[in-house]
Amino acid sequence: MKIAQVAPLYESVPPKLYGGTERVVSYLTEALVEDGHDVTLFASGDSETSARLVPCSPKSLRLNNHQCIDQLAHHFVMLEEVLDRADQFDMIHFHVDYMHFPLSKLSGLVHLSTLHGRLDSPDLVPLYRKYKNMPLISISRNQRKPLPWVNWVGNVYHGLPEDLLPLGDGRGNYLAFLGRISPEKRVDRAIEIAKAFNMPLKIAAKVDASDRSYFEREIKHLLNTPNVEFVGEINEQQKGEFLGNAYAYLFPIDWPEPFGLTMIESMACGTPTIAFNCGSVPEVITNGISGFIVESVDEAVQAVRQAATLDRAACRAEFINRFSAPKMARQYVKLYEASVTKQYETSVTSKSADPDTEIDSLLTL
Repeated sequence: MKIAQVAPLYESVPPKLYGGTERVVSYLTEALVEDGHDVTLFASGDSETSARLVPCSPKSLRLNNHQCIDQLAHHFVMLEEVLDRADQFDMIHFHVDYMHFPLSKLSGLVHLSTLHGRLDSPDLVPLYRKYKNMPLISISRNQRKPLPWVNWVGNVYHGLPEDLLPLGDGRGNYLAFLGRISPEKRVDRAIEIAKAFNMPLKIAAKVDASDRSYFEREIKHLLNTPNVEFVGEINEQQKGEFLGNAYAYLFPIDWPEPFGLTMIESMACGTPTIAFNCGSVPEVITNGISGFIVESVDEAVQAVRQAATLDRAACRAEFINRFSAPKMARQYVKLYEASVTKQYETSVTSKSADPDTEIDSLLTL
């Protein structure tokens, strides 16, 4: 198939440092190319890909924020680039939330949209009611709960390249926290768990400008806790060692996490995850195999005690079976093919059939 992948411009594809959506777009793009598809990637100019790259900003916007005042302007230029080339593709796959909805509705593009963020904002309800026919893909079943009535056509879990992160041995004898410091990620809980278990904690996380005041007010003083080390933001090459050497990975979230990419990164390293029961966690973590799902800090401390009983090879096998990039790509291709077929059938029906006849919805995974 001839496929367009449309990524956000905030980070390069893949990101140089932190970045979830753009990282997944990279893994998907490379897996599709590996499978023989003709893929064009719309992304920032500093992206690296084996697909055909259409640069839509000179550099990723977050790391170039001193030269970029209006990030939205670059995204609108990208959407125009997509529209100009639309007839070159069998499928256009958007990863930019609802930004393209007016364009897609008016132009009749054959497209799908993966929603990568949380959907529990009341502000989204009137928007998705207005665009209720947009074909959407979730990244977990839980993500759909605030908007169960929209046009969900599939659910595809994120995947990583199988050789990206090696199996680790956990001999570093520390607990790990990875991602970003924000109220919903609850690094304060991670510090509390590590302190209660009397084990070192390494925190590899970024602090966004929007979370800076929270960091200064609520978290910075906690970093002086004995055995707590703030590593800062790390890149892809550093993750294997950071997670693989960890005794266990702490995911003490307090929000409806749409997926949680770091959970499967830890899984790929064979490192068990101790995760709070929020959002997608029960869909990603298999309790007693890839980690433990807990309801409180006390339960988390108990789970850390049990982490050594888990088989790290079995944990990694769970990643291979459920969350590999090739599997993710195959599932998306099924949705692409079903969408193209539906578009064709709709076109034929509109010309020859009863206008009240309904076309079956796309397959769901």
